[in-house]
Amino acid sequence: MAETIATTLDQAVAQSPRKWVYLFAEGNASMRALLGGKGAGVAEMTNAGLPVPPGFTITTEACNQYYDYGKRFPDGMWDQAQAALHIVEQQTGKTFGDATNPLLVSVRSGAKFSMPGMMDTVLNLGLNDETVKGLIARSGDERFCYDAYRRFVQKFSKIELDSKPDAFEHKLAEYRQKTGASNDAEIPADALKQMVEDFKQIARDASGRPFPEDPYEQLRLAIEAVFASWNNKRAIDYRNFNKIPHDLGTAVNVQTMVFGNMGNSSATGVAFTRNPSTGEKQLYGDYLVNAQGEDVVAGIRNTSPIAKLAEEMPEVYQQFEQIAERLEQHYRDVQDLEFTIEQGRLYMLQTRSAKRTAAAAVKTAVDMEREQLITSDEAVHRVDPNQVDQLLLPRFDEDEIAQAQSEKRELARGVNASPGAAVGAVIFDADRAEAAGKSGQAIILVRQETSPDDVHGMLVAKGILTSQGGTGSHAAVVARGLGLPAVVGCEGIRVDYEQRQFEVKGSSQIVREGDTISIDGTTGRVYLGAIKTIEANYDAEHDLHTLLGWADAIRKLGVWANADYPRDAQRAIKFGAQGIGLCRTEHMFMEQERLPIVQEMILAATVEERQAKLDQLLPFQRSDFEGLFRAMRNPETGEGYPVVIRLIDPPLHEFLPSYEETLVEVTRLEDSGKDPAELEKKRSLLKAIAGMREMNPMLGLRGCRLGLIFPEINVMQTRAILEAAANVAKEGIKLQPKIMIPLVGHVNELAEVRRQLEAVAKEMGEQLGGKVDYKFGTMIELPRAALTAGQIATVADFFSFGTNDLTQTTFGMSRDDAEGKFLLQYVEGLKEPGLDQPVKILKANPFQTLDRDGVGRLVRIAAEEGRAANDTLEVGICGEHGGDPESIAFCNEIGLNYVSCSPFRVPKARLAAAQAVLSGGEKDR
Repeated sequence: MAETIATTLDQAVAQSPRKWVYLFAEGNASMRALLGGKGAGVAEMTNAGLPVPPGFTITTEACNQYYDYGKRFPDGMWDQAQAALHIVEQQTGKTFGDATNPLLVSVRSGAKFSMPGMMDTVLNLGLNDETVKGLIARSGDERFCYDAYRRFVQKFSKIELDSKPDAFEHKLAEYRQKTGASNDAEIPADALKQMVEDFKQIARDASGRPFPEDPYEQLRLAIEAVFASWNNKRAIDYRNFNKIPHDLGTAVNVQTMVFGNMGNSSATGVAFTRNPSTGEKQLYGDYLVNAQGEDVVAGIRNTSPIAKLAEEMPEVYQQFEQIAERLEQHYRDVQDLEFTIEQGRLYMLQTRSAKRTAAAAVKTAVDMEREQLITSDEAVHRVDPNQVDQLLLPRFDEDEIAQAQSEKRELARGVNASPGAAVGAVIFDADRAEAAGKSGQAIILVRQETSPDDVHGMLVAKGILTSQGGTGSHAAVVARGLGLPAVVGCEGIRVDYEQRQFEVKGSSQIVREGDTISIDGTTGRVYLGAIKTIEANYDAEHDLHTLLGWADAIRKLGVWANADYPRDAQRAIKFGAQGIGLCRTEHMFMEQERLPIVQEMILAATVEERQAKLDQLLPFQRSDFEGLFRAMRNPETGEGYPVVIRLIDPPLHEFLPSYEETLVEVTRLEDSGKDPAELEKKRSLLKAIAGMREMNPMLGLRGCRLGLIFPEINVMQTRAILEAAANVAKEGIKLQPKIMIPLVGHVNELAEVRRQLEAVAKEMGEQLGGKVDYKFGTMIELPRAALTAGQIATVADFFSFGTNDLTQTTFGMSRDDAEGKFLLQYVEGLKEPGLDQPVKILKANPFQTLDRDGVGRLVRIAAEEGRAANDTLEVGICGEHGGDPESIAFCNEIGLNYVSCSPFRVPKARLAAAQAVLSGGEKDR
């Protein structure tokens, strides 16, 4: 019989354009792209001889073809699925749709990259009024059978028949009240039997058609529903957030049902081979006795920790512990395991690499290298650079926590599901949370439990709080993946959606929507009001230091920091920066004691008056630069790191009061007739501001143009830089100051400015005493500069790509205007009627991730032609792209010397630069 059935499957494949369906035994872990993570995982476990319920996987290619065919199954797919189902029947000894010994299946999604809870799942499929009788006869447990039946009707109706979840929940609550049950597991069989009919009526009322009784129709509709869920809103939002391509498609896994709700010898759960929050090497997770998997994920009942299973079912726990260890050793990574225990027998339903917090990711990577499970290169490659940011996130100030405790502001405690501190306004609805979050408001999403329908609200929240659920709940898993602080299973609060409030049990305290709370995802505590946060203790992150040390030994790119003040430079050194790639001198002009002098300098009527004010500013600038030079030293050798100082860049009117505000002041003084002297002063100021106004200041009198028209400003700054360097050099510190001339578009601009500044340096020659190795270079931030880089390089010692402005001038967009008006829609997708998903104009925000095809091409051209003209030319990047992992990979690929980013992004950049080397595609420097 087995050979005949297998031939039938082979025949179905032979008659199709390609193989759409794989039995679990036909797959393996290397087939993630085709079978999805879940399908590849169950295939690998099946072939390893682990207890996996039989089943088959419909490929991701079939999903993509489904959309290409206008939402129709590709030719031959359904025939292959039916043939594979016949093999599963033979493997289990049960028959799909049979009234005496029915086979029931689950239908689950499974994409190449894990998207927990984002797509649809159906359990107990194959039940109808006839097959439920066969299940009762086989199991001898009427209550279990009708519980499975009502679950199937409820879930299937929600995803396929447009039924509202609340209608079922209200009906469940009604039955709990009628039967005196404290939870769903206590509702008796006769009530569940009637509930099935009530649920079918709800579905019929919502869809206008009867609930399907034919198991094959149920299966066909469920497969279509899973395919369709690839493009539901929450899945699209999740992929956008995690930069997962939209064209991968999802596989569909059809697997024999095993039941965790067959009494107290049955259970279901989710566990991790190591703690996904801390990285501690111990089994971690939750389970529920007499329940199905959806109960654990949905947080409907509060779970028991996995360690308790050792007491309740010691033999099963021992077997599970052995399997968990075996799977971690096999995959050489932390595993996320789903399991079901049916009447004392363990079944493994899924294994996949576990989502984990930043702290856990770093700890497990370092620990596994020490355990010789992986190499140091693998450890470096395994940690997402974006997770490093999470280790530098704020935590609550301990003194303020103590004060909050003394003021009795602690509201409740829950499960510490995802670490970190978050403060925000309470919002109870995902739609309102999305609106508030996108408007810039800090919010905490508070729910009884979250579901995939809440993801769009979670994406913009600062933190998540739920009154139900455990560490394997939807809220916990998604929050850890997003790096959000989360407290779940907080039983001390009672959430009321209708009143938009939660009540603190045992007290009269009520927190309403809009009130501010603080949640601590590390301790699980919830506080009323805002609690001050402080920086993370980077020095205490010993595992991170170890990991970054390995990264530093691998990477070829230097990692520098953008820093304007000594305090920024000190922080950059602490985080591992090897230089300053951008010091913006105009920020120094904004200091309170200097701004009046700067304004008088700008308003000066003669060169002599302007020079007098510049002479007053020079000591301030010199002191600033001395501080930077002293801070930017190698902690081990004491030698100075490179410091790139950009001469003044913005137009002068930015240092003056706004035209509109000054006009209002002049009008007010004119109307009052008082203080004529002040009026005359304000009129002069207004006239000066008006004279400097430009239609497009970004492309106006700024950068090197400003220095050419007012050379005395550049001369003062250069003198301050070199005097500071000379003074610090006397302390025995070897310095590397680099003076950067901004906004060069033509080689003659740079040549003339450099001529002026070289004269200053020559004049100071004796003072410098040959101890200061200064250089002159330019910022490449205009397309013409990039295209004529070969000419510009002949008069430059270094190039630094200012990719923020280069992106603006290449795309022809103002960043400030574009991001507020249309750019985010370009990235998230334009919603057009009749289309399954929004139309994406851009894959990523070009101001966050470098546009390789346009801006990147200009950078490549400039680097190559600049070095061809000047073989000693040093080339780096100093826009915020210098801290973006994808952009760093490009910089490594084209052979730049360094990237520069904000100090807090330096650790992330160090790791990303190493991963770029490990991924290949680098050029000789």
